[in-house]
Amino acid sequence: MIDPVAFEIGPLQLYWYGIIIAGAVLIAGMLGTRVAMWLGEDPEDGWSMLLLVMVLGILGARTYHVIHLWEHYSANPVEIPQIWNGGIGIPGGVAGGALGIFLYTRAKGINTARWLDVFAPALLLGQVIGRLGNYVNQELYGPPTSLCGGEFPPCLPFGVQIDPAHRVPPWDVAAYPVETTQFVPLFAYEMALNLIGMLLLIYVIRRFGHRLFAGDAALMYIMWYGAVRTALETYRVDNWTILGIPTAMWVGIIGFILAAAWLIYRHRRGWGSPMIKPADERERDAPTPQAQPEASAG
Repeated sequence: MIDPVAFEIGPLQLYWYGIIIAGAVLIAGMLGTRVAMWLGEDPEDGWSMLLLVMVLGILGARTYHVIHLWEHYSANPVEIPQIWNGGIGIPGGVAGGALGIFLYTRAKGINTARWLDVFAPALLLGQVIGRLGNYVNQELYGPPTSLCGGEFPPCLPFGVQIDPAHRVPPWDVAAYPVETTQFVPLFAYEMALNLIGMLLLIYVIRRFGHRLFAGDAALMYIMWYGAVRTALETYRVDNWTILGIPTAMWVGIIGFILAAAWLIYRHRRGWGSPMIKPADERERDAPTPQAQPEASAG
């Protein structure tokens, strides 16, 4: 177990969660720079829109989490902005970030779908790194490993300890002592699966990008993460549910179906611009070199 506070400077506390998220954004941005170059877009546009994407993404992610635990936050409204204590919802973050990309690209007059593709593998990498924050904050865990294969799906034979302050019902300390109980590390499973998804997405972009439409990588991201999240939700007991089914599972399944259907349909119809920016568009959009003033005769 790690102290969530990395260090203190007088009354100021710096949390590991914030450090990890900041590192995730920076490293994911570096990957996004490479992907933008592969697709023929200007990486500077990516860095320019990053702040807007981050702000709307964080707002969306926190909103999703607050709605999930509205009974708690309605009674403790002062905790709503305390994101450093953990608590974000990836579906809300994806929606908010996508809105940021849309607003920036529409205002700049550049291809929205292609920039969604740029952010897709970078987002998966950011999620891989960001999930380390769940380990520090003791979040996103499943049942005790001793219950796997019975009431819950099978799981790998390793787990993490969770202290009493971070337990959710019904995992009370009396029945599940801290010293002898380990819980399914859902954050670790998601990290591993998202790392695989990121590598597959990069391979598809590099190997088949010339045959794909702009937006295809983003649709593949929705399909991959929808499947991952749906599978992992079967281990959770503190879910936000709709009609008895976890909301994240609804989002994952519906997102997977709609993304897969649109991906197939648009290719059958031939609808879409190229994923890799054509050479003539690159030449058209390249900045015009400014003429150098002639040297005056001395």
